[in-house]
Amino acid sequence: MKQSVIRDINLKESGRQKIDWVRRNMPVLNIIEEDFRKNQYFKGLKVTVCIHLEAKTAYLAKVLAAGGAEVSVTGSNPLSTQDDVAAALAADGLSVYAWYNATEEEYFKHLNMALDIGPNIIIDDGGDLVHLLHGERQELLENLFGGCEETTTGVIRLKAREAQNMLKFPMIAVNDAYCKYLFDNRYGTGQSVWDGVMRTTNLIVSGKNVVIVGYGWCGKGCAMRAKGLGANVIVCEVDPIKAIEAVMDGFKVMPMSKAAEIGDFFITVTGCNRVIHGEHFKVMKDGAILANAGHFDVEICIPELEAMSVEKREMRKNIMGYKMADGRVINLLAEGRLVNLAAADGHPAEIMDMSFSLQALGAKYIAENHNNMENKVYSVPEEIDKYVAELKLKSMGFSIDKLTKEQEEYLSSFGKD
Repeated sequence: MKQSVIRDINLKESGRQKIDWVRRNMPVLNIIEEDFRKNQYFKGLKVTVCIHLEAKTAYLAKVLAAGGAEVSVTGSNPLSTQDDVAAALAADGLSVYAWYNATEEEYFKHLNMALDIGPNIIIDDGGDLVHLLHGERQELLENLFGGCEETTTGVIRLKAREAQNMLKFPMIAVNDAYCKYLFDNRYGTGQSVWDGVMRTTNLIVSGKNVVIVGYGWCGKGCAMRAKGLGANVIVCEVDPIKAIEAVMDGFKVMPMSKAAEIGDFFITVTGCNRVIHGEHFKVMKDGAILANAGHFDVEICIPELEAMSVEKREMRKNIMGYKMADGRVINLLAEGRLVNLAAADGHPAEIMDMSFSLQALGAKYIAENHNNMENKVYSVPEEIDKYVAELKLKSMGFSIDKLTKEQEEYLSSFGKD
């Protein structure tokens, strides 16, 4: 095992405190940790985890290690790594390769160092590990069983590879599980994005025009929370079905060309590139605030914003002000990276309890079934999805009804009384 590459091991106690806090608030993962420790499903196996390196991710890594895995950990975004959490993991014996604000060169060096373990299973967030394993690290494919993908963006890229028969190992689309996107993408993103925006700006949202770009599950969550904060919510979409859904949810819908003129806050959450660009910057209000909640920093076209500005300066931490030739200032949060992680602590622990339980059980599924899996994208098995939901309900003190045998027979019949 290589020595960890982190910023400062002396930060470990602060990191341990954070990890202990999330452990206390992730009851489903607690149950899975106990099961993993008892049964050692990953004994003799190696797992590489590439997710935003903060306390909840750290706890997931420790759960996998409790199951017998040799675990290497790296971050999935240069601005979301928390150095004290990385130090705590390293101090507890895991191999960690990440630090906050890594350069692009350092970031990919850390990814490669994490892969040097020669993983049997990967846990990916956005597809960077998958990209390397299909490119310069193909020598590792021989021992790779498969992996799990956390994000919408990552799943889109996996399915693109699969469609072209280019996927070289099986991957489970954790993002597409009910217990992931209905909660993590909607309630988690909705809360954590506004946590990041409000922490960073210290401005009121009530009464402001908030433009949500993209009305998938993450966009729905951001819009819902903005409405709850008293904002006038505007949705921009390219899908007519999602657009009419936004209308029925009570929001205005219009093209970005019109929304750009009236928006106070702009939140991009599409997974696409250049959804806000030069033509939009030209008409924005003085003081407009731009934030991205998509995985990559390409949704807001920063090169065009740089080219159009005559001056830029840091307005306060995590806010860069771009002054236009006419004197207007457009404010970009967290360098256009994931605002909820680069400028806050990410999703609430109780939400990630479900998502990371799916990741842990998905990894276990691969460990046990990889010999029967093809090189394609798999859904999370229904029994895993429901098991996580059942545990979550129980942990919250709720119970539900169960179909009687008579009802089961009725539902499986042809409609007889």
